[in-house]
Amino acid sequence: MKDAAGGVPLLDLEPATSDFLEQAIAGLSSSPRTLPSKFFYDERGSDLFQRISELPEYYVTRTETEILRQHGPEIAESIGDNAELVGFGTGAGMKTRMLLNHLRNLIAYVPVDISKQRLTESAEALSREMPSLEILPVCADYLQPIELPTPSRKPDHVAVYFPGSTIGNLKPEVAQHFLKRVCRLCGKSGGLIIGVDLQKPTEILEAAYNDSAGVTAEFNLNMLARANRELDADFDLSTWRHRAIFNQEASRIEMHVISETEQTVHLDGKEFHFVPGERIITEVSYKHTVEGFTTLASAAGFQLARVWTDPQKFFAVFHFTTL
Repeated sequence: MKDAAGGVPLLDLEPATSDFLEQAIAGLSSSPRTLPSKFFYDERGSDLFQRISELPEYYVTRTETEILRQHGPEIAESIGDNAELVGFGTGAGMKTRMLLNHLRNLIAYVPVDISKQRLTESAEALSREMPSLEILPVCADYLQPIELPTPSRKPDHVAVYFPGSTIGNLKPEVAQHFLKRVCRLCGKSGGLIIGVDLQKPTEILEAAYNDSAGVTAEFNLNMLARANRELDADFDLSTWRHRAIFNQEASRIEMHVISETEQTVHLDGKEFHFVPGERIITEVSYKHTVEGFTTLASAAGFQLARVWTDPQKFFAVFHFTTL
């Protein structure tokens, strides 16, 4: 544990560069070829994603935010008093603030994020706004088992907040395994508040991930730029293009970078040959139904308490509880 600027204690479990290298090599050696989406979020990637969240085509952030604006008091009441709130991937923290403002006698807030700079900045800003709240930021990959810090006061229960539909980036079997671990973290009488993107027409989904301003394309190609910078790879970004498609059979968006030429990429002494049109999958985002996701969470040990959706039923915020 160390103090970040501003005096907020930071538990730094940031993944090492060797993790990125190992997973990049494994992904590029697989079929289909992949790169791990969690490495989108360096400083540049985090800034680009913030811009994506403000695009007119990208309905996810504004829809979830509107649900929180409309139903924040109900969500807080469903969570209950005297909770410890653990936030997974809460980023800049705007949606979290909306929830925190309604929670009564919150014991502590533990934000966990892979982007150290964004985490530190948001924790410091929140500390200035809520100086009496104990804030214990953790820089880590929350998809992996981690040991969280213990608040100075004992909460009545633990509530995990997982916004943004990041759960959609996990294959259903991986998502269920992750939810089981979250269920254990919540413990007895705990709960999970989670944002989930719902199924909707293909044209709406594909427009959201292929925005007309090209910000998502820039975000996607930044993964290659990061590999060049941190792993000494030699991707020529001018020979790759972004494309996101909706795989109806799997009910998921697949984000790709596509090679426009025949080329060889070098990484850690290894060669990866690409032909024109060959793709690397950089992210998947599964789209769920309310019923289907409830079944998935139930199999992990949760029971549904409440669910809130927007009028168009584009997005849902669930509250699950443990026994």
